[in-house]
Amino acid sequence: MYSAKHQLLTCFLFGGSFALLAQAPATPEMNRGTEIRKERDSLSAAAVNKSTLWIKADDHILLQDHPVAAKYDSLWLSELHQNAELSGQLFEEVELLEEIMKDTVGLETVALDTELLKERLKALDQKSPFNITYNPSLESVIKSFLIRKRDLMERMLTASQFYFPLFEQELDNHNIPLEIKYLAIVESALNPRAKSRVGATGLWQFMYGTGKMYGLDVSSYVDERSDPVKSTRAACQYLSKLYDIFGDWDLALAAYNSGPGNVNKAIRRSGGYTNYWNIRPYLPRETAGYLPAFLATMYLFEYAEEHGLKAVEVPRPYFETDTVRVKKLITFEQISKLVDVSVEELTVLNPSYKLNIIPYIPEKEYTLRLPNREIGKFVANEDSIYAYVEEELKSRETPLPQLVKAEERIRYRVRSGDYLGKIAEQYGVRVSQIKEWNGLRSNTLRIGQRLTIYPRKPYVPVSVQQESGKPLNNSEVRYHTVKEGDSLWTISQKYPGITIENLREWNGIRGNKLLPGTKLKLCACSS
Repeated sequence: MYSAKHQLLTCFLFGGSFALLAQAPATPEMNRGTEIRKERDSLSAAAVNKSTLWIKADDHILLQDHPVAAKYDSLWLSELHQNAELSGQLFEEVELLEEIMKDTVGLETVALDTELLKERLKALDQKSPFNITYNPSLESVIKSFLIRKRDLMERMLTASQFYFPLFEQELDNHNIPLEIKYLAIVESALNPRAKSRVGATGLWQFMYGTGKMYGLDVSSYVDERSDPVKSTRAACQYLSKLYDIFGDWDLALAAYNSGPGNVNKAIRRSGGYTNYWNIRPYLPRETAGYLPAFLATMYLFEYAEEHGLKAVEVPRPYFETDTVRVKKLITFEQISKLVDVSVEELTVLNPSYKLNIIPYIPEKEYTLRLPNREIGKFVANEDSIYAYVEEELKSRETPLPQLVKAEERIRYRVRSGDYLGKIAEQYGVRVSQIKEWNGLRSNTLRIGQRLTIYPRKPYVPVSVQQESGKPLNNSEVRYHTVKEGDSLWTISQKYPGITIENLREWNGIRGNKLLPGTKLKLCACSS
């Protein structure tokens, strides 16, 4: 898949640090980089007892104990940050794959000989536990990807150099075929914060309930489904369980996408077949296109060079980070001011923190991941950093959102003005799910009725004071000032417990249009 020059040799992303090493001859620049790091480390050690936090007049913060700072190229971070938009494209592609496979217009322009494709697929089949055989549908998907998603595939070739070593290490630990790494491309386009229309989240697209089963916690601040290490480990555990059930990796992947129940139904409806291609017509629409998309992705990665697919070349031989456990609540904005790392970079390195805030809970180990060049600064200046953070938080006009843990199940009491759509949005679920959980045949609700709900997002109930309609003091009223690009949905996501309907009701909004500069109330209170 990769040329020898750019083959990634090893990845350590456990126990706090990881390094991606590429096979490349040492150069004077690389040797100089090693010298700089040694010099930096010696300077850091000598300065531990005299670390100082300096705040200049323009509020720019300098940490004194590292006069030598190596400036590395941020190819990985910028590339991975840009990939965030690609997951939506891939979701749509997989869902519409049935129609795409029927639409052969333009596919004849792809220079791919069918007999040659058969030979290549046979070669892949011989070295893979998957049932990789030629069929016209798979050929259509491969050609479609080469025409419609060529740029996306090249972007994936670049981003994969960051994530694949981590995936391969964990897959190997669980004795799972390494080819499963391609599944994360189909699932999320390698975007740790990818979220599907039904709420599946992260590189491996865990639903809330499944993630909970495998130890992935969700709160208003943290979603461990977006943590690359924890979610990959959970995905391996889940895939291992599915393989134990079905004894076939094709069916395990189908079950990963649609659930074991749907695969069992498809087997029954097919008359007892256990081959994916035989039960495929009986699977949900999106699952019917799932394995072909996976196999097409595997093929294009394995034969990228033959199809002229090129990744962005890595201009430096390695990329290193390390972690430090936080001792107090801290925001990405504050970290960015204190160390030479942008908020954009922090988001890429720490994707599980939903609001760009790292909370502090004594019984939990929340960590901050930084490039190695900055981790020493943070550790050497911890006391000064947390003192600064504490003072900065005290001076904020708007307090940070309350930490709320997502509950596994709640009992909701229907109030006046409630309807299923409003309740569903409030808890991040679908109306059909609420009806299924409660055996409802219609959308009619009665006041006082109790509903069982399995929420996908934390919800902070409106306080008794706000429900009573008693006005709050002006000093207690919270506002959000609309910025360019804001929408009711993006604003509601910033404030746990506040829904689009809340914002409309509290601010008398009928449509969706917002004007930059407008102040929106964030409570049911008089202004």
